[in-house]
Amino acid sequence: MSFQAYLDAVETKTGKTPREIVDEAIARGYDDPSVKAGVVLEWLKEEYDLGRGHGMAIVHVVKNGPTISAKHVGTSGSHADASETLWLDGKATDPARS
Repeated sequence: MSFQAYLDAVETKTGKTPREIVDEAIARGYDDPSVKAGVVLEWLKEEYDLGRGHGMAIVHVVKNGPTISAKHVGTSGSHADASETLWLDGKATDPARS
């Protein structure tokens, strides 16, 4: 599953765009470098019933922003992403799907 696919699945499961969830996490202070991933994962599980894989995709964006490593960009396979920049504003508005 690509990184973007994880975020899209989060939207499907929660009804919220990744940006909305990331904004909630930041409002709670989870972007602070001292906050460990486990704290954010616990909140995501309790609030949205997200598992570890989907939760870690959100944690990555909260801690690092929407940019990912170019390692899988432009490759083939199940983990390939189309871009180094993740789309956070919802599947319906993703220009890559136009």
